[in-house]
Amino acid sequence: MPKHFDVKFPGECKTLPEGFWSAVDVWIKKPHVVNKRLCGVKETKSEDVGREALRFLLDDPELSHDVLSFLTSGLSPAQTHDQEKPWSSSIRTIIPKVSCYGTNLHKELVLKDFGRQQVTFLPFEEDSEGQVYLKRGNIYQIRLLHQDCEEWALELHVLAPDAWLSDGVAYPKLPWLSTDLLPKLVRWATECRSSEFRSTLSLLPVEKYSLMYQQLKEKYKAMVKVWPEVTDPEKFVYEDVAIATYLLVLWAEERAEKSLADRQSFVDLGCGNGLLVHILTSEGHPGKGIDVRKRKIWDMYGPQTLLEEKAITPSESFLFPGTDWLIGNHSDELTPWIPVIAARSSHSCRYFVLPCCFFDFYGKYQRRQCKKSQYKEYIDFIAEVSQVSGFNTEEDCLRIPSTKRVCLVGQSRNYPLPDEAEAEKRRAHYIESRQTPSVVTVQRSGIRNDEGCCHENKDTNRTPGSSWGVGFQPRDRVETVRNCAALPRDFVDSIVLQVANALLGMTEDTDEGSSSNWNRGGSLPVSEVAGLLEQETLQLLKKECGGLQTLLKNNHQVFRVEGGTVYIRDWRDRKSSRADTKKKPVAPGALKTRPCWFHDHHPQRCPLQSEHCAFAHGPDDLRPSTRPLRKIKNAAF
Repeated sequence: MPKHFDVKFPGECKTLPEGFWSAVDVWIKKPHVVNKRLCGVKETKSEDVGREALRFLLDDPELSHDVLSFLTSGLSPAQTHDQEKPWSSSIRTIIPKVSCYGTNLHKELVLKDFGRQQVTFLPFEEDSEGQVYLKRGNIYQIRLLHQDCEEWALELHVLAPDAWLSDGVAYPKLPWLSTDLLPKLVRWATECRSSEFRSTLSLLPVEKYSLMYQQLKEKYKAMVKVWPEVTDPEKFVYEDVAIATYLLVLWAEERAEKSLADRQSFVDLGCGNGLLVHILTSEGHPGKGIDVRKRKIWDMYGPQTLLEEKAITPSESFLFPGTDWLIGNHSDELTPWIPVIAARSSHSCRYFVLPCCFFDFYGKYQRRQCKKSQYKEYIDFIAEVSQVSGFNTEEDCLRIPSTKRVCLVGQSRNYPLPDEAEAEKRRAHYIESRQTPSVVTVQRSGIRNDEGCCHENKDTNRTPGSSWGVGFQPRDRVETVRNCAALPRDFVDSIVLQVANALLGMTEDTDEGSSSNWNRGGSLPVSEVAGLLEQETLQLLKKECGGLQTLLKNNHQVFRVEGGTVYIRDWRDRKSSRADTKKKPVAPGALKTRPCWFHDHHPQRCPLQSEHCAFAHGPDDLRPSTRPLRKIKNAAF
């Protein structure tokens, strides 16, 4: 007996019914965004299918009768003539993150009925010999209803709920569909927003990506335990495993398409920790990484992983005519140059770039449009650089734990080899058009100094673009600490006191010494806090990453910063002190190495008794730490 669940839409929904189909497409094409146990799906093209064709596909008179009755149930007399209209059908192959089904493929026949605003899913399994087994108990349908011409609702109908079989992966539990999936479909349909970017892994066969990712993750997961850097090992290891997976699958597809026998060579410009280079090399691709600063982990890879410590300046000194692919993984100031370097290296050189920080050729990228997000505008700029450099440019989204996951790929040229000279003129003209007057002056005055840099070539008859790196500023070998931690202590203390007094002054005076009526102060947006400070102070903070907000967050003993708003922290309140809820309670006789700000500066002193406060109440409570100072984390190695 069919069973249904429903979820109503909130208020008036002007995005319906179009928004319903947008939401359905998310569930059909990208189920992994809500079912985290899936890697994705592989979908066939849509085609129309009628009742007779569906009967033939089902190949069982009794089953086909039940399914057709389910598809057409609830028809009103006015809809009876629609029974013979075909459904728009497609087949999707569900790809789990970890396959536990052997050689069987989990598929679904998806039937869209645009006239009745409903979509039906008929799951089946296909074995290695092509035999198909329909999962009758897991057939379900999602309907959009317009009740009383006023209220919209989504309904989930199940053909045989008593026979529903769940494995928690390809087949979720029935309550999950009603309590998790339906509300998300309602939200997506209400928002009805189309992404600025391509779908995830749109250039690759997802099933191959999923299989290779699991293999590489298992192979390189031990790196997490021995990671010597100060960065988060899980994020960086698994992110580089995912990027390596993408490139390896992309290159395997390229070899198959072009009938290439040898594995592609590569150079990773700005390789950072070098893990991506290590993985690609270990998987059989000849290549190397170059970065301005050596990392501690480089020595762990072994001699087969080639990593060079060298400042990269775009010029003929950094062309790679014998290399197949150039890689820019979060390459910062080198990002816009990588398509140019690839184009000038050779007509067959390709590139992959994953932009992160926003740089132009000779400095920070300056926004020119306000209708796009800053990220989208920058991706479009790099795509423009790629197109002008001569590439047919493709865009894709990686599946990595990062907000900056859109990559650009240049696999082929948009001009033939005989037109190289004309293409070079276009590149040079475009780069020159991006230069500021100060850069042009530097470039003209620096040409003579650059003449001996290009493979010791003293020839003054230069080809176009021979001095194209003059004016480019590579990053310093020693990375400057810019998280407000290196600011003078008295400077920071004065800002903390000024902001805290402003917050405390926003509430009425309370009785001194009364902990029950302790003054928590008011709250201010960070933008208004900035208005309290002098211009000279703000200019100094702007040079730090994160600026004023980072300084306030660093002083978490005093402040709580949430959603861009600053509060006084109350250590009695578990919510207010949740940054430290994972820490153990203060043990009797605990070593207190920092003074309590509230004990020294709050009009009512600290609301906690000394034995319960993690900070020292007065000089007698303060004990210097006997632990040796740690080495500076950002030193060059």
